[in-house]
Amino acid sequence: MPTTRPGEWIDTALSLAEIDADKFGSQISTDRYTSREFQERERELIWTKTWQVVGRVSELPKTGDWKTYRLFDQSYIIVRGKDGLIRGFVNACRHRGNLICQGNTGNSKQFLCQYHLWSYDLNGKLRGILRENIQGPIDKDENSLLPVAVDTFAGFIFLNPDLDAEPLSEYIGDEVAELLAPYHLDEMTTVMDVREALECNWKVVMDAFQEGYHISGVHPQLLQQIDINPTQSRYRFFDDHAVACSPFDVANAQKFGPEEHVEGIRKLPETFPTLTSILPRFDELVASYRQENGQLEFPEGTTARTILQQAARDTFTGMGLDVSRLTDAQMSDNQGWVLFPNFFMTIRAGECHVIMATPHPGGDPNRCVWHVSSYMWLPDDLVDQFRAEPIEVTEPGSHEYFLALQQDFEQMQRQQNGLRNERLDHLSLVKEEVVVAHFHSVLDRHLAATTTS
Repeated sequence: MPTTRPGEWIDTALSLAEIDADKFGSQISTDRYTSREFQERERELIWTKTWQVVGRVSELPKTGDWKTYRLFDQSYIIVRGKDGLIRGFVNACRHRGNLICQGNTGNSKQFLCQYHLWSYDLNGKLRGILRENIQGPIDKDENSLLPVAVDTFAGFIFLNPDLDAEPLSEYIGDEVAELLAPYHLDEMTTVMDVREALECNWKVVMDAFQEGYHISGVHPQLLQQIDINPTQSRYRFFDDHAVACSPFDVANAQKFGPEEHVEGIRKLPETFPTLTSILPRFDELVASYRQENGQLEFPEGTTARTILQQAARDTFTGMGLDVSRLTDAQMSDNQGWVLFPNFFMTIRAGECHVIMATPHPGGDPNRCVWHVSSYMWLPDDLVDQFRAEPIEVTEPGSHEYFLALQQDFEQMQRQQNGLRNERLDHLSLVKEEVVVAHFHSVLDRHLAATTTS
């Protein structure tokens, strides 16, 4: 076992009590959720200049595999070339601007514009022109597809419309890359992938998943299973990004004995379905502490939490997965990551869940498109069994999410209705919402810095 592991950051991280309540500001103007003018500033100064996740590398496994990405009224193509590299282009023919790729995904040996049959190779190079011999001189280099910056990190494909943007590696940062590396995100398999339009601003989605303060009101059933103790939360802030973690434990752990603690763990798959695979090993370990009289007795330092952590480590190791660089806490505790501008992820050993939100293509600031996805780290023989195909929800509200996500789905749209009230000119954040405050301070900094540059 390594003596130091990246996950040990939490041992020296800031607690809520150690964070200056005014560090990032506590008042958020409501116009940023409802104003078209504010959204236009975001479009110009953030969305066209920042790296954003547009998919998974695994979505484009073969040469010629492509997908499209839409940002407001802009359309981009992301494609895997013959050399194995993933590239991005503006989705428009250089002749008369016709869309090259229609639909969401496909596979092509070349890109052919259906309007006048101009063709481009997978590198974006203009190759063929209809009746080229009579069209006059045309510079094919000058009329190739317009490139956009594309790169990959942790199995995700990132795109930045700004060709002069800093490299993705610098935007992510060495510290973030080091902290996420032990999870093997790039090796995880997509097990849920849903995209749906919502009746709320994209930042309402981001705000909702950056704090646990709403759990008591929106997810009361979680309080029956897990302990919510904000004083135990730990935080780390980077220039643009952030991570927070609250140690996991079953609800009311200090009030009950080992039997109740164990039963609390066994109920967790109702909320965290991926724990199902860990429970058999958990039960084996628990049985080793049961006395001849049937009583369950844990020695000092052993709890249902530590047994769950050992069961997780044993299970993953038994499947041939290397979790040696993850701490015991990372076996049980979700860490909540925010990668600016629109990527939120909870992650622990073997699994992660991602929430992303983008402005609605129609331009209404009261609407957005959210993308919810889950990933699991699986041995090769289980990948096909668990892999999920993408779902595009076209009938509003027709898709049923698991309970907690469904509750968020409904709550966020209720909040947007309240935000439209004209006399409500600002929101007031409490200290538990410090990650939300940090996010909005980053948003403000990007707008201000770019405006004055």
